[in-house]
Amino acid sequence: MQARFWLLLFIPIVALAATLFFAMDSDQSPDAIKVSLYRKAEVSPVQQIRGWSFGDDGSGQLRVAIAGISSPSKTLEDYQRLLMYMGERLDRQVNLILKPTYAEINDLIRDRRVDLGFVCTLAYVKGNHDFGMELVAAPQIAGEVVYYSYLIVPRESSAKELKDLRNASFAFADPMSNSGHLVPTYQLYLLNETPVSFFSRYIFTYSHDNSILAVADKLVDGAAVDSLVYDRLASESPEITAKTKVITRWGPYGMPPVVAPPGLDPQLRQELRDFLLNLHNSEEGGKILHSLGIDKFVVVPDDIYDSVREMREALGW
Repeated sequence: MQARFWLLLFIPIVALAATLFFAMDSDQSPDAIKVSLYRKAEVSPVQQIRGWSFGDDGSGQLRVAIAGISSPSKTLEDYQRLLMYMGERLDRQVNLILKPTYAEINDLIRDRRVDLGFVCTLAYVKGNHDFGMELVAAPQIAGEVVYYSYLIVPRESSAKELKDLRNASFAFADPMSNSGHLVPTYQLYLLNETPVSFFSRYIFTYSHDNSILAVADKLVDGAAVDSLVYDRLASESPEITAKTKVITRWGPYGMPPVVAPPGLDPQLRQELRDFLLNLHNSEEGGKILHSLGIDKFVVVPDDIYDSVREMREALGW
């Protein structure tokens, strides 16, 4: 019921977006329209909860930013227990920062306004290239450190592959999303197409669960979404994903990592890494990881993200 509730929060906004006519390719066309389906989680700007707080003022605190791969309310719901435990184990007050776009999270990390970030794969690749964003760890899920981009359509759709969505409406996630923007755009590139030339219209939903809901409610004809979000939603709220189907799986790609800004104090960076890598060894940590659908956090090699770098280079991003 909880999962259904937070998804239903976005229905009126998605429905409004679906009534608009969208200019194509917001990254390329100066006339394009970005439609944000973002809605802030309803918490106070700074909320003290058992050793952690929510807000932007992180002076003297451990500042953690989380990219909204899921909607902000769901992200907060998922991660607050982890951050509470982090504060207890490291004996620090944790300041959680949520922003509506991946680019804003990258800006915080670049400007060293946060100490730790949970980011998307493409956001890491771009941040690493642009200003030296550093890998700390990555989640291992179902024994894997990779994930996929799912191309989904409504259950009743006759589409069997991307080519079948020509002149259709489409939902991307965040402009800096790997699975929800870069991958499908690269697949269009392989067809000598762009979102402008191929789709009749498209929107940015700014979270993968919003994209799934937009397809389930037939507000768009297709979407590209994070396999981790889709698979988890299929487990928690199968009545939603049952209205959709996966017609193509692209990948694999390196798992969305946990990162640090360049120049972070080496001792603090090691403390944070040790906390994550040992989380599964404690009873409470194991319960938290289980609630997040994560086996454990592990160190991954940087070259696991090279396939994303190659797509980005091909597109000139």
